[in-house]
Amino acid sequence: MKPTIILPFYVKFGIVLLSLIALFYIAILGKGILAPMIFALLSATLLLPVAGYLEKKCKFPRSLAAVCAVLLLLVCIAAVFYIVASQINGVANDLPLLKIQVRSTLTALQNWITLKFHVEIIRQNNYLTNAASQLLNSGPSIIGATLRSVMSNLIFFLFIMIDSFFLLYYRRLLVKFLVAVFREENSKTVYAIIAQVQSKIKQYIRGLLLEMIIVSSVCCLALWILGIKYFILLGLLTGLLNLLPYIGIFISLLLSIMVTVATAGHVLLLIATLFGIHLLDANLLLPLIVGAKVRLNALITILGVIVGGSIWGITGAFLAIPIIAITKIICERIDSLKPWSILLGDERDEKPPAPLKVTIKENTHIKSLQI
Repeated sequence: MKPTIILPFYVKFGIVLLSLIALFYIAILGKGILAPMIFALLSATLLLPVAGYLEKKCKFPRSLAAVCAVLLLLVCIAAVFYIVASQINGVANDLPLLKIQVRSTLTALQNWITLKFHVEIIRQNNYLTNAASQLLNSGPSIIGATLRSVMSNLIFFLFIMIDSFFLLYYRRLLVKFLVAVFREENSKTVYAIIAQVQSKIKQYIRGLLLEMIIVSSVCCLALWILGIKYFILLGLLTGLLNLLPYIGIFISLLLSIMVTVATAGHVLLLIATLFGIHLLDANLLLPLIVGAKVRLNALITILGVIVGGSIWGITGAFLAIPIIAITKIICERIDSLKPWSILLGDERDEKPPAPLKVTIKENTHIKSLQI
């Protein structure tokens, strides 16, 4: 037997630190490749039952089944955007009324500033005029940056769809590659990790979609009761932005305040309602629907969102939780990495998950692994 090499703690710590630095450096450099690939992995895992059904029940070729599954996802996304766009079109039709309401609101705000801070309205108007002129001077650069951002997002989305198709088409080849990379005695562990990652991703995405539908419905109902005109638009935006952990609620709150100030003026009621919905979501829906699927502690979740946002922006903030969940699953199945799974996990995980029973036979499919 080969002698076991026991490294000192400072050597292990240095190796871990260097590995983390290299990992983050690679993530920063490879954002344009890694980010759409991870999004494609999530979408392909969600579409895998659809592609499998078309192949087995409808006898579709694998390529046609993958195309149909991706097209189904595109139709669902297009339907959501169509609903949002139709609501925004209604706001555009009421633009003259919105201008009048905004002017009256600004006048009331200027009077309040004059009364409380003794700043004359003339000085306020001069400041607003200077700010507007600076904005107009930088207009071409802002328009150019906006167009570049729109084009980059469209290319990013196109890459996600293409990668999703190829992941669905070559899924069996990719599984064989992952198994072949490691030693033969570790093949059961590799199959177990792939099966559990696949299951957790599907449960997590389904939980997010269900949470989004519930939050949107509750928000639309609450804003309708308050008498806010564009309750459908604000409810949909709140549900969609709620997919961004800890960040989306503040973005949706800012957008809702802007629209509400320009229409009805129920700002305080709106803030209280949205915060109430957010508290209900964070303390009831998120733990029951999403939290039970990934089992991550709140500290690691917040740190992951912050680090992901600092590296990849909004994309990183969204992908942080599934990446950490996948990392936790891998650490749970490898003895030398189990301490990291304890750090990432929740205190409610009193015992490690039972090992998945995987039987490997030639020319047969793994029942617990859908490929």
